[in-house]
Amino acid sequence: MNIIDFWKNVKMYDLTQNLSHLTPPWPTYEPLQIKFFKRLSSNGANGQVITTSNHVGTHLDGSMHFITHGRDISEIPLEELCNEAVVVDLSDIAEDYGIYTSKDIEERVEVKEGDILIIYTGYSKYGWDQPEADEERYMLRHPGPTKEFSEWAIEKKIKWIGVDAGSADHPMNTKIREWCPKEAVKAEKYLQEKYGKGLDDFWPEEDYQLMHYDLFPHDIIHAENLGGDIAKIVNKRLVVGCFPWRFQGGESSIARVVAFDAE
Repeated sequence: MNIIDFWKNVKMYDLTQNLSHLTPPWPTYEPLQIKFFKRLSSNGANGQVITTSNHVGTHLDGSMHFITHGRDISEIPLEELCNEAVVVDLSDIAEDYGIYTSKDIEERVEVKEGDILIIYTGYSKYGWDQPEADEERYMLRHPGPTKEFSEWAIEKKIKWIGVDAGSADHPMNTKIREWCPKEAVKAEKYLQEKYGKGLDDFWPEEDYQLMHYDLFPHDIIHAENLGGDIAKIVNKRLVVGCFPWRFQGGESSIARVVAFDAE
């Protein structure tokens, strides 16, 4: 089969959230700002200047984001960025302040050693560009994992993780817990009622932002704010590629994430 015939049988799915000056950044980070420095009518071409942090819309966190000696974005091999992946649908159990585990994932899909793991919580429906957009729910209340999950990811040698929410960490295991005390009170109530345990039981101080601090030293990084067509490929095995800038010195990068399915 020649390359043209091969690509005729490949269906591509864009897992990227729309990007605009309206896209909310991670809380307290610089948003995307854009201006025209030339216009077609007066200068013969349109030209724009952008100012942004690296954590706006769909983006890839690099190891350097949390580890001083970590790899920058340009150092990540292409074969890590684009490889075999499994997409798991956790939307049936996802709820505000909820917790998901490795068991939840392995009950739904087979995760092989060295896979890329894409987690569909369903919270992408609350993304800024969606009919049910809810920035507070998307950023402050999405579900997330605990220590057992990060240990499992290391054991599985996951290449990278993608999630359709504001963070790969549970929001109550990030600075949001400190910044939004009213949300922390609600989360504490939820956890006590459901599990008989509280925030400090699930995320003691030594487990803070474990999806970053535990995994980045192993170069198990993650893409956050996935969206687009993600709901169309749940519980499937296919090839997924994350395409950030070839960014020397970049701790993270805005990126495009695409799934390739051979039909």
